[in-house]
Amino acid sequence: MKSYDKLLQENKAWAHEKVERDPDYFKRLALLQTPEFLWIGCSDSRVPANEITNTQPGEIFVHRNVANLVIHTDVNLLSVLDYAVSHLKVKHVIICGHYGCGGIKAAMTSHDYKQVLNMWLRNIKDVYSLYKEELDAIGDEEKRTDRLVELNVKEQVLHLAKTSIIQRAWKYEQRPHLHGWVYGLSNGIIKPVFEMQANSHVDPLYQYDDL
Repeated sequence: MKSYDKLLQENKAWAHEKVERDPDYFKRLALLQTPEFLWIGCSDSRVPANEITNTQPGEIFVHRNVANLVIHTDVNLLSVLDYAVSHLKVKHVIICGHYGCGGIKAAMTSHDYKQVLNMWLRNIKDVYSLYKEELDAIGDEEKRTDRLVELNVKEQVLHLAKTSIIQRAWKYEQRPHLHGWVYGLSNGIIKPVFEMQANSHVDPLYQYDDL
């Protein structure tokens, strides 16, 4: 059996098991999507949002990319954010990174990953630059990498708060709450590292006054 055939076979087994337990499961799921959370996570295959939060389909709206970045020119991410916040009315947006992130590790090197990855990893290097004094003072490489994972999550939450999408929802609906979390591959536990309540302070340079 080819590897992708196994995926299809497992899908049929999963669907059958769901219907066996609850005959109307897929009928209900097809009619309604009212998630309370938008999850912006890493594309790493070891960090599936539903699995690590023990939630069901329909409960979390998900976007994933390498190193869970929020980039102001990323139309893909911004379209997901806009849909989740403006139409699905999510109450919480979660940026979830993870220790041992390959993107973070790559950005800490001087290796040339060629054009596209270099451009993407540049965003992480910029985070390192912001906290260079703190990070350079950490002698242990693994601990330094873990700290950059945490600081990267914090910066991505701040990037969310700088968008007109979030600021508009804060102004008129006092939501969503922004969360920065880090998942531990070694123990399966999520560690909250940063958060912003609705209407938290944003650098005036990035504030919109005519929303």
